[in-house]
Amino acid sequence: MSQSGSLLFVKEKLLLREQLWQSGEELQQQADFCSTLGSSACSLLWSCSSREETITTWLSDGKLHTFLNIAAQTLESFVKSLDEEIKPPAEDHSSNENQFVLALVGTITNIAAVTSGRDFLCSSGHVVLDTLMKLLHLMRPGVFPKLKVLMLMALYNVSICVKGLKHIAQNEDLIPLIWTLLDGRAHWEVCLHCLRLLQSFLLEDDVLLLLGSRLLDQELRARVGRLTSSTQPGLRASALQTLEDLKALCPKDGKPS
Repeated sequence: MSQSGSLLFVKEKLLLREQLWQSGEELQQQADFCSTLGSSACSLLWSCSSREETITTWLSDGKLHTFLNIAAQTLESFVKSLDEEIKPPAEDHSSNENQFVLALVGTITNIAAVTSGRDFLCSSGHVVLDTLMKLLHLMRPGVFPKLKVLMLMALYNVSICVKGLKHIAQNEDLIPLIWTLLDGRAHWEVCLHCLRLLQSFLLEDDVLLLLGSRLLDQELRARVGRLTSSTQPGLRASALQTLEDLKALCPKDGKPS
C-alpha cells in the first residue's frame, strides 16, 4: 500500500471511530431521556393512584391487567440485574431507574389499598402477586429496603381480602420467605411490615389450616423472638404480639392447637 493510501486508510479509520463515538453518545442521551420520561410518568401514576376514583377508572378501562403484567416483567428484570452485581448497589432514590421501580411498586400498593383494586388483584392479578413474593425471596438482605417495604405493603393490602390471603398462603415458599426477611441484617421497617403480613395469617382460621405445622417452625419463632428486644418501639411491640400469637398455636402438650 502506498503512503497516500495508508494515510487515507488511517483517516477513514479515525472518521469511523468518531462516528461510532457520536452514535454511542446519542444512544446514551436517548436512554437517559427515556429513563427520565419513564420515571416521571410512573411517579405521576403513583401519585394519581392514591385516589380511589382513579383506580375505579382504570378498572373500567379494562387495561389494568396489561399494566400489571408489564409491571411484573419489569420488576423481575430489575431485581435480576441487582443479583448480577458483585456488590450490592447503593440505594440512590434520586436515580431515574430506582425512582421508576419504586413508583411502579407504589402504584401496585395503592391499587391493593382500594377494595375494587384489591378484589381485582385477588382474582386476576396472581402473576404480579407471585412475582412480588418471588422477588422478595431473591433480593439479598440489606438491599433496597424501601422497595421491599413497598412490596410487603402491597401483599399486606391484598391480605385484607380472605381470597388474597389464601392465595398468598398457598405459596410453598411463604414461611421460608418470612423468616428470610426477618434476618438480623434486614432493615427494621422490612421486619415490621413482614411481621404485619405474618399477623394476617395468624388471625384467619382457614389460613391457619392451610399453613398447618409450617407456622410451628422453630427458626421462625426464634427470629421473631429476637425482634422483641429491638430499639424500635413499633417493631418491638409488633414482635411481642406476633410471638404471643405463635405460642398460642402450640399448647403446652407440644401439639398444634
